Amino acid sequence: MDEKAPTDARAAAQAGEQGRPTLKTIAFMTGLGVTTVSRALKDAPEIGVETKRRVQLVAQQVGYRPNRAGVRLRTGKTNVISLILDTQEQVGGFVSDIIYGISEQLAQTPYHLVVTPYSRNNDPMEPVRYVVETGSADAIIISRTQPNDPRVRYMAERGFPFAAHGRTAMNVDHPFHDFDNHAFAGIAVKRLAEIGRKRLALLAPPAALSYHHHMRSGFLDGLAEAGLNEIPFSSVTNDDSIERIRLATIELMQRATPPDGIVSSAGAATFALVAGIEAAGLKLGRDIDVVSKQSFRLLPMFRRELHVVDEDVRLAGRELARAATGSINGVPVENIQSLVVPTDVKSPPH
Repeated sequence: MDEKAPTDARAAAQAGEQGRPTLKTIAFMTGLGVTTVSRALKDAPEIGVETKRRVQLVAQQVGYRPNRAGVRLRTGKTNVISLILDTQEQVGGFVSDIIYGISEQLAQTPYHLVVTPYSRNNDPMEPVRYVVETGSADAIIISRTQPNDPRVRYMAERGFPFAAHGRTAMNVDHPFHDFDNHAFAGIAVKRLAEIGRKRLALLAPPAALSYHHHMRSGFLDGLAEAGLNEIPFSSVTNDDSIERIRLATIELMQRATPPDGIVSSAGAATFALVAGIEAAGLKLGRDIDVVSKQSFRLLPMFRRELHVVDEDVRLAGRELARAATGSINGVPVENIQSLVVPTDVKSPPH
């Protein structure tokens, strides 16, 4: 059967409506009933492993895709999960990896990812309302979560399945995946204290976002525990352009009392920090040390003197997809909440 499948596939596909392979096409090729084929493609537990393998192989060979309109008429579902994404996110880091992770997790499910872009200059509620009101997806994944996030409240009140990249501080228990930025800032400060740094600055996320508050709290707790001083650095955030961060860093390093250590909340921003430090005539690893979070593995290749903490954004994508599908299927909320707690700072070799 498998050896003849490509030839049979073409012949069978031509028998489908307008040449499009259907469940009947796969049933004809496998000698199975349409109902069995349908259940095998849905990974139904009552269908044997060998039968599933054979059906899925033939489906792949003929290029079978479910008819979304038909699926929606039969089930009321779209088999779509919408990732509502800020168009100004860092394309080289967050966006590509989180999409990869979500797609990887959804590959073995009936669900497909659709990216719904929006600009942070517009109302972030608009794309959420559109998806919910039109029923154009079965679940939504959001990012840039706020402590009191109106999107979370809106979807929770309407019982619409969703997952958030980040936690809230609301009285709404909801699916999420998050990176523990309180812990990140704490271990970053501890490492800088261990190598003798005394005056620390934090390049933080925007104050409206949940992870700003987590990171800021961890940073202050770390300073208090180590008995260190803060050098304020609030003129920019990791949302600002590389050039703006570079110029702000030059100004920071030219103050009468500059920091001798910086905690950076994003890898892309760290490139600008280093450029500003060096433009001010200082040397990384001698005059100042930087501990940076990174979602891609480029910083140590850029400057070996950097200390880094890894954040696996592909893992975040997989966990968010798992939470979104779990929300659709009524999985208890506590089972679709995940938090990654960093414990290690990777420092340059001595």
